Amino acid sequence: MLNEQQKEQFWKDGYLLVENVVSQESLQAMKESFAGWVEESREHTEPYGDTLDGRPRYDVEPGHTAEKPGLRRVNAPIEVSAAYFDAMADSGMTDAIAGLIGPNVKFHHSKINAKLPGGTTAVKWHQDFPFTPHSNDDLITALLMVDEVTEENGPLEVIPGSHTGPIHDLWHDGVFTGSVDNELAEKCQSKAIRCIGPAGSVCLMHTRLLHGSAPNMSSNSRNLFICVYSAEDAVPYAANPMPTEHEGMLVRGERTNSVRSKQFEMKLPQKPTTASFFDQQDKHKVA
Repeated sequence: MLNEQQKEQFWKDGYLLVENVVSQESLQAMKESFAGWVEESREHTEPYGDTLDGRPRYDVEPGHTAEKPGLRRVNAPIEVSAAYFDAMADSGMTDAIAGLIGPNVKFHHSKINAKLPGGTTAVKWHQDFPFTPHSNDDLITALLMVDEVTEENGPLEVIPGSHTGPIHDLWHDGVFTGSVDNELAEKCQSKAIRCIGPAGSVCLMHTRLLHGSAPNMSSNSRNLFICVYSAEDAVPYAANPMPTEHEGMLVRGERTNSVRSKQFEMKLPQKPTTASFFDQQDKHKVA
């Protein structure tokens, strides 16, 4: 799926955009599933549905109403949609992941981060690794663009090369905020690169890459299907933030029953008690 130049670019920058990783039929099926969930959300006034650990599957942002739905997160969509499961387990996206951290690759967790038109949710700057620490950092977050992602509808913003730098603390004054401190966030914003692309593209992002995103300021939806994968010999150090019956599923290669360790130090995360980490980021002000 990837040529040598693309692989080199990923390891240099910490991210890579690849187009056409799923079929149009698969993409349409995912769009239809999400549209159905948006309609269903009109019947609810707060997060709802059940997941493996009892937290809500569907998260709505403040201000959500039947007239103006604000569905912003679907946890483990692969458990309730064959289209999302198939894209996670066996697609061009899976092939691309294997080309970077394979040949043996396992699945960790999935979610949809949605930004409907006029949505207010932003993602503060952070790295994924402090949320999902493993014995080594051969983890990739794949962000599949179910909709076209533009400059205006809240695209992913990244800092190229930051995956080779330090692991930043997401705890402040004894509180797990899920975001870096304000000083670093301001520096990131001044250097941010926006990741845009047509529907059916995927942004492959190293687990230690600094990233965030702004609210959707357009009239077009921006929905990302997000899957986290790891090398088969990377062993989790903390509870899965979104437990799923498919955690640890081998999507490429074979099981070696071995563990590979890399030296690093960081604080363990605090698992969300609500539907998503958005509440952790929204509730606490970072000093």
